[in-house]
Amino acid sequence: MKKQRSLQGILIGISILSLTGCATNDPYTGEQQLSDTTKGSFIGAAGGALLGGLIGGKNGALIGAGAGAVSGGLVGHHFDEESNDLRQQLVGTGVQVQKTRSGDLQLIMPSDITFGFDQSKIKNGFYAVLGSIAKVLQKYRNNSVLITGYTDSVGKAEYNQELSENRAQSIGDYFVDSGIGPNRIITRGFGARYAVATNNTKTGRAENRRVTITLQQ
Repeated sequence: MKKQRSLQGILIGISILSLTGCATNDPYTGEQQLSDTTKGSFIGAAGGALLGGLIGGKNGALIGAGAGAVSGGLVGHHFDEESNDLRQQLVGTGVQVQKTRSGDLQLIMPSDITFGFDQSKIKNGFYAVLGSIAKVLQKYRNNSVLITGYTDSVGKAEYNQELSENRAQSIGDYFVDSGIGPNRIITRGFGARYAVATNNTKTGRAENRRVTITLQQ
């Protein structure tokens, strides 16, 4: 009976947010994917039911599941909105938008569209794209923003490390100048480490030269 009531609480909590939609369409692929609102509802409901059950027994589990679904769903709903805003802003810019395994949102920017060869100064033509990202970051203020630079393996490791750090810092400085709180910004450089393609081909090296922006929930 106790398990049944906990399950009922989870279902009630999830149904509260059913009007927000269970799936979203990816504008890049057209495919439907489970929304963060729905994911947040499930996670929040399960956590709320567990905590409520520990505190208040079967009635606490029922109430906790509903409250957890609401709070978890609201967090997920805001992240859904932020994700959709970014995807719409960045279609056609060359910036890839994807979810990480941990559920964070990651923007992948090839260095050839953001920086000149062997440079850490942002290309003039890319400021408009970064400006669009900054507007979304100003609208949704709950994320931390991790900016990470990478290079290919050509050249000395020390030089590549410094270049990757400087590129990440350039984008971080732009966001701060655009009104994003510096306490939200984290910049890192990894040089040629964590390659996503082979460094034995021109195409592979181009893929490895990149900067990523990860929005963490």
